[in-house]
Amino acid sequence: MTGPAPTAAAGTDLSGTLAAAAAPLLAERQVPGLAAGLARGEQQELLLAGWAASGRLVGPGTRFALGSLTKTFTALLLAAMAERGEVGYQDSIARHLPAGAAPQSTVTLLELATHTGGLPKLPPNLFRRGARQWLSNPYRRYRPQDLYHATARLHPARRGQVRYSTYGVGLLGRLLANAARTDYPTLLTERVLRPLGMRDSTVAGPHELLPGAATGYHHGRAAEHWTFDALAGAGALYTSGPDLMRYLEAQLHPERIPELTAALTAAQLPRTRGEHGGNRMALGWNLKEVDGRALLWHTGGTRGFTAYVGFSPEAGAGALILANTGPTLPQPVVRAGRRLFRAVLP
Repeated sequence: MTGPAPTAAAGTDLSGTLAAAAAPLLAERQVPGLAAGLARGEQQELLLAGWAASGRLVGPGTRFALGSLTKTFTALLLAAMAERGEVGYQDSIARHLPAGAAPQSTVTLLELATHTGGLPKLPPNLFRRGARQWLSNPYRRYRPQDLYHATARLHPARRGQVRYSTYGVGLLGRLLANAARTDYPTLLTERVLRPLGMRDSTVAGPHELLPGAATGYHHGRAAEHWTFDALAGAGALYTSGPDLMRYLEAQLHPERIPELTAALTAAQLPRTRGEHGGNRMALGWNLKEVDGRALLWHTGGTRGFTAYVGFSPEAGAGALILANTGPTLPQPVVRAGRRLFRAVLP
C-alpha cells in the first residue's frame, strides 16, 4: 500500500525535518500511514501522511492506538487526583481494592506509577483468560474479577527497583476509578482528556467499535484492534495526531492548562534514582538528564500500531510519531521518533 508524498506547511525548518523523517518510512513501505509532529518554543508542525486504511488517507481525525503510551495518561490522572486530595501517592493499593482483593504486601500507588512496586510485567492469570486471542486481542477478556484475583495473591519481588509492569499501571487505572467511584474511561475523559482539549481521543472498551480509527497492520496484514477491560489504564487509549500534539504542548507549557498545571508539573518530576547512571522514572515517563536538561519519553505498541513521544521541558522542545503498523525488531517508527526528538533539541 503506497500513498502520496508527505506534505507539511512550507517555510519552516520543522516541516522539512518532518518530511525527511517520514519519507523513507512511507517509501520503503515500513508504515502505511503516520502522524508526526515537532514543537520548539512557540513553533509547532504536524505532518499527516499515507493511508489510514484501504482507500482512506490519514486525516486530522484519524485515530491511532497509543498502546503503552496510555500509561503516561494514567500517571497524569494519578497526579491530578493527588492534587485534589482524592488519593495520596503513598496510599496502599489495599485502600482502593474491594474486600478480599488486597494482598499482604503494602504496595503504593506511587510505586505502581513508577514501576517500582515489584509487580511482574503481566498478571499471572492473563494468559489463561486471553489464550484464544493472545496474538489478536489479548487483553479484551481480562475482567476486573481476574485482576482482583491476581492482586489478592500478589507477592512482589525486588520492590524499589524499576521493573516495567503493564500489570501495575493497569491496576493503577482501576484503583483510581474505584477511588472516584466511576469507570476508567469516564474518569480519564473528565479529568484529563477534556481539560487538554483532546476531543478525538477515546478509551477502547472490550466490545467498542472505533469510528475514525486507522486500520492497524502487522507485517503488511491488517490486525485486529486491541481493546481492554480491567487493564485499560495500561494501553486502551486511541488518539489523533492533532490531539497528541495538544498533549505534547501541554507537557511543554503546563501553565496553559490551568486545570492540570500542577498535575502536569508533578508528573514530570524525577521519582527514582537511575541505577549505575541509567535512566530514571518520573510519573509514567522515562527520564534522563543530559547536559543539565531533563529528557522525558515513552513508547507504545500494539499488534497494529506504534507510538512515541519525547520532550524536554527546559529546552521547550519535543517530538511525536504515530503509525498504523505494529512494532518490529528494527523499530523503524520509534527510531524515527528518536531522530526527530534529537533534531528538534536546541
